[in-house]
Amino acid sequence: MVRMALDAVDGVARLGFDLSARTVDVFHEGPLEPISEALEGLRLGTPRAIEEEEGVSPVEPDASAPSERAPLLGALAVNGTLFVGELAAGIAFASMGLIADSLDMLADALVYSLSLAAVGREASRKRSLAAASGYLQLGLALAGLGEVVRRLFIPETAPDVMAMIGVSLVALAGNVLTLWLLRRAKRGEAHIEASWIFTSNDVLVNLLVIAAGVLVWWSSSRLPDLIAGGLIFLIVANGARRILTLSRQSDGA
Repeated sequence: MVRMALDAVDGVARLGFDLSARTVDVFHEGPLEPISEALEGLRLGTPRAIEEEEGVSPVEPDASAPSERAPLLGALAVNGTLFVGELAAGIAFASMGLIADSLDMLADALVYSLSLAAVGREASRKRSLAAASGYLQLGLALAGLGEVVRRLFIPETAPDVMAMIGVSLVALAGNVLTLWLLRRAKRGEAHIEASWIFTSNDVLVNLLVIAAGVLVWWSSSRLPDLIAGGLIFLIVANGARRILTLSRQSDGA
């Protein structure tokens, strides 16, 4: 998000990120005001201090190096495979939790694809790719929420608990594999750090679906599955909203 916001600012040569400390180093020529305004527009927190330092090389690291692209390609392959598998299982076993989790996998796959496709692209192309990804995610999330509401008013049997938990455990193993793949990449680059955060959050989503399966078994009700599905769809919709907001802000910058 920070990269896209600053792509529209003239004179920015390189960005250095420390996500754990919530700081970004901007190597640039020209005034500071446009940079500060672009960062404030993200609503990630008002910049507390901007320090100037002269004589720093503005050479951009090679973000397309194989050591960084290969883990992202591996993460994309894992998320794409899990999306197809979980979607099929969710439909077959009538679990909205699995269907929603599959959409979360698709959302991450789109983010990985965007990161790879945007390497070396001009700013307008990056914004177009982000907007397309955001609209697709938002459309799928809204359709999923509509399906959750529809199922609330239609009598159906509870989902297959064992299948629900079993598939979620497979997805959990896939996300652990993705984290292992990302460990091979150079930490500190924004797209690698973001991918690490996305996948770590996916582990929590997998645990949510597993917990919903246990509650379905305990209560003999499909309501926990619908609630879990609705929560995950809301998470994906909020992510899509932030991507679309950023792409519009960047266009107007």
